[in-house]
Amino acid sequence: MSRPPHSNPALNMDRTGLQLDRSQGLSEQIHAQLKARILQGRLAASLRLPTTRELAQALGVSRNTVVRAYEQLLSEACIESRPGAGTFVTPVQAKPGAAPVSLAQPQGPDTALWLRLETWQPNPMHGGPVRAFRHGVPALDLFPFEVWSRLHARFWRRHQQQTLGYSDPAGDARLRELIATYLNSSRGMRCEASQVLVTTGSQQAISLCALALLRPGDRVAVETPGYRAAAAALALTGAELIGVPVDAQGLRLPALLSLGAFRLAYVTPSHQFPSGAVMSLQRRLDLLAWAQAQNAFVLEDDYDGEYRYSGAPLQPLAALDAQARVLYIGTFSKLMFPGLRLGYLVAPRAWLPVLAKLRSALDRHAPIADQVVMADFMAEGHFGRHVRRMRRVSRARRDALHEAWDSHFGARLPLPASEAGLHACLPLDSLALEQSLADSALAHGIEVGRLSQIGANTAAPVKPGLMLGFASVPPEAIAAAVATLAQCWAAVLG
Repeated sequence: MSRPPHSNPALNMDRTGLQLDRSQGLSEQIHAQLKARILQGRLAASLRLPTTRELAQALGVSRNTVVRAYEQLLSEACIESRPGAGTFVTPVQAKPGAAPVSLAQPQGPDTALWLRLETWQPNPMHGGPVRAFRHGVPALDLFPFEVWSRLHARFWRRHQQQTLGYSDPAGDARLRELIATYLNSSRGMRCEASQVLVTTGSQQAISLCALALLRPGDRVAVETPGYRAAAAALALTGAELIGVPVDAQGLRLPALLSLGAFRLAYVTPSHQFPSGAVMSLQRRLDLLAWAQAQNAFVLEDDYDGEYRYSGAPLQPLAALDAQARVLYIGTFSKLMFPGLRLGYLVAPRAWLPVLAKLRSALDRHAPIADQVVMADFMAEGHFGRHVRRMRRVSRARRDALHEAWDSHFGARLPLPASEAGLHACLPLDSLALEQSLADSALAHGIEVGRLSQIGANTAAPVKPGLMLGFASVPPEAIAAAVATLAQCWAAVLG
């Protein structure tokens, strides 16, 4: 007979072994030391931890300090909360014979690099067939595969020998010209091909900007919650990432101003990731004024700005920038397909030689066949038609999600309106509820992103919630998936 939860072995508070440096962040130290003990197997699976109040008293710190550490461990699935029983260590598969690693005192460059990557894990759900409600994926079922394959076949029939050698690291000249034309006409920007660098997706563009702009110790403001992959790329330079909260209008400027000087601010103003907030015009102007006054730069990630469902897509920050303070990142992943790995960076003209050299040092250039085919796809009008269709279809699928959601959940679990982008964001009351709903959905074949994991890009706690991607799912599949969620969540929601 299994033991009842309350009889599980508990950690003796006199044996916590936690050593705190009062001159450093206490919550971060508690989190790091407990996590190290869990990963090393020094805290056994299913061991009951002290309550937050008990541990706070034992360590002589405030209860909120321990609560923040526990919430971070909970969001990383290192511990689990069992209502009415307590908080327990989650079973972890440790590598046998692995030497313990001190998280508090890095032993060298390799450890320092590991620490900067320690909180970054690629989404394990991004492989395999697309299903409801995977976020970050467009309507792949509507991609014009026949047109794309025909253009590829034509390239290989007509290619010239010189096109198969090394190419300009800034990208194919014709594609750069077409990207500039597209941005000028559809996004209201005033840029030229000489300002455009073709990249292998937005992630490389972020990395290039980090290498060009940042040195170890530079302070970078990042939205919290925010895009974890961007934080990982920025942190690899040794920069210090500082979380700045967001509200319904995007990055909160008073909070930014209160945190001191920064070298760079990373923002997603057209559709904040993951909350979905759209930065107001006044907030955009204020952010540009801040950058000018601080002699700082703004890295604008416009990852899905084309998907605006009421009116035309909003003008990017870069279109309002008169002081060459904004570096603008765009991607074809959310319009074409993520596996294409083509994006672009628009920077002040004087920056392009440096950025191109960095690009050449990293991976020379993007695949030339994909660049040429993408240029043909744009020049022959296929891209414009595809964008219009994707926007129309995504709007219909968003409407299908909200209609099905209101029908099954109504006011009991309201889903806020989605005015832009490819996903909806469902706020929740607790991390325990977030985990329970996500686990239940996955057990029934449905993917929902956990906001505490997806949006956790700094040590600052993230409010719990779920992300539901709707763009890749046909309306009938959306209705069926929501009906399944209503059924499997009934026991959790009560």
